[in-house]
Amino acid sequence: MFNMLDAAAEQMMVHRDFQAAFDTCDRGLQSLASMESEDNRCAELKAGFCILGIQALAELNQWHGVLSWVLQQYEHQETIPAKIMQMCILLYSKVGEPAVVQEAARVWLHCLANSRVMGFGTVAELYLLHILVALGHTEEARELIVGEVGNSAFTEDQRQTALDVVVEKEQQNQEPPLNPGCSPNSEITTHSVPTKGAVIHKLQTMLSFLYRKLLMAGSGSFPLRRIFLAAVLLYMLFLRLDPALPSSFMWISKLLQLLKQMWSAMFAPYSQALTQNGGL
Repeated sequence: MFNMLDAAAEQMMVHRDFQAAFDTCDRGLQSLASMESEDNRCAELKAGFCILGIQALAELNQWHGVLSWVLQQYEHQETIPAKIMQMCILLYSKVGEPAVVQEAARVWLHCLANSRVMGFGTVAELYLLHILVALGHTEEARELIVGEVGNSAFTEDQRQTALDVVVEKEQQNQEPPLNPGCSPNSEITTHSVPTKGAVIHKLQTMLSFLYRKLLMAGSGSFPLRRIFLAAVLLYMLFLRLDPALPSSFMWISKLLQLLKQMWSAMFAPYSQALTQNGGL
């Protein structure tokens, strides 16, 4: 089983043979399903095959079948591991179909047993930002934040930050429509400007939200898990944009500015300490 998982990873990362990687994952999952008992090692192998399989389907542009394939492996939505639920939310959000995974994520979050699982808070964050807020379901988002799920997933400061994001989304939804007296040509011209502005503003809001969460990620240990999540979000949502497209220029420019701010805020104290101590 471990050799099969390694083979699937090699086919994916080295040979870029996504179909072969998915087929290997599928065979591995079938072999695991035939076992009479399932221990922690089997559960980890199953999750590993699913994670690679999801990535392979995405690379093959067969993302529409990801959720149904995952449900074939786990049967019940609430038993899907947190990491896989996170991947599904990110994937369907990236392709512009967050509603597809909305019900599965809602059921998962409202399962009492999952509130004690590592990664519960991350699933709640992604569900809030990339499904409820993205779809404009601000009332449901507010209920999630102040309800049982929010109490289990977020700190008080995090709940306030999330409420600020929801309020901003509501204000955007209440913006007055364009002047109906404009001519068709002028309407197209004026429509593109506020659309770009709203997109850039939304990008800044989301990245600022992640930046604030990195700073609030508890004292003591360095927040590596949250930095990893931020990196995954940025990669999945923005870095896969085609930089040759003119519409990507403003995104990339704004992204670089915010990344520089995040980098300076997180690592400037460490660089100064190294310089004072005669480090590199």
